[in-house]
Amino acid sequence: MPGPANKKQKRLDYRQAQKEDGITNMPKKKFYRQRAHANPFSDHRLTYPTRPQDMDWSTFFPAFVVDAQPGQLPEATESTASLAKLQPKKLTKDVEVVDIGCGFGGLLVALSPVMPDTLLLGMEIRSQVSEFVQDRIKALRIKDPEKKQYQNIGCLRANTMKFLPNFFRKAQLSKIFVCFPDPHFKQRKHKARIVSTTLNSEYAYVLRPGGIVYTITDVEDLHKWMVQHLEAHPSFERIPEEEQETDACVGVMRTETEEGKKVERNKGPKFVALFRRLEDPPW
Repeated sequence: MPGPANKKQKRLDYRQAQKEDGITNMPKKKFYRQRAHANPFSDHRLTYPTRPQDMDWSTFFPAFVVDAQPGQLPEATESTASLAKLQPKKLTKDVEVVDIGCGFGGLLVALSPVMPDTLLLGMEIRSQVSEFVQDRIKALRIKDPEKKQYQNIGCLRANTMKFLPNFFRKAQLSKIFVCFPDPHFKQRKHKARIVSTTLNSEYAYVLRPGGIVYTITDVEDLHKWMVQHLEAHPSFERIPEEEQETDACVGVMRTETEEGKKVERNKGPKFVALFRRLEDPPW
């Protein structure tokens, strides 16, 4: 007689049942487990638009499609391969806030009611984790009887280190969140840190003047690294701590991410720093 199904098979069976029966209950993390970190330099077989205007956001934010009727548009799937083949549908507004490495979507879900008129996108490189967030958003939308809540959040599987400018125009974003990123402790791995001289220039490109980069970590060395590199960039200035503490998003960022809750349980430190995008100098 065959033995009990292994964990991988159980995950596959659960996910298949989710697709066949429709997502009505909140997804369970144990069926979406994956390694904590992914190598951003590997070929993850990702699909991405050639340029921002080629990206079709309609499956991620169906309630914001121009002239959209409820129930006409499909929900987002893990793959965006089909999006590039279709004429992109226009939204009534652009994505303005991005959570880089959004994990299991805690920050997105918490910020949704705080910023109800703003489109927020989580970008996550791990396939199973991004699929969990997509299923979580679908379940939250279904549970809302008025079909109004959580329409402004979406999650996309993407490698931010390689393809951020493929998704967003110059000065499109108002906020970028970098919450508890992989510290990459070994010096030879520092090139994989999500805050660096090169990547900061890409953040400056997609952020509008006055936009903010939010950073938080429980690793002091990484905090100092991010502060050092962002302060050294001519397009950013650090926001004073007294102004930082009046920002409603900071409180949410401290308490609502999965990593933040873990640090809280372990009574660990949280290091926060915010950086404002400066105006470009005149030519």
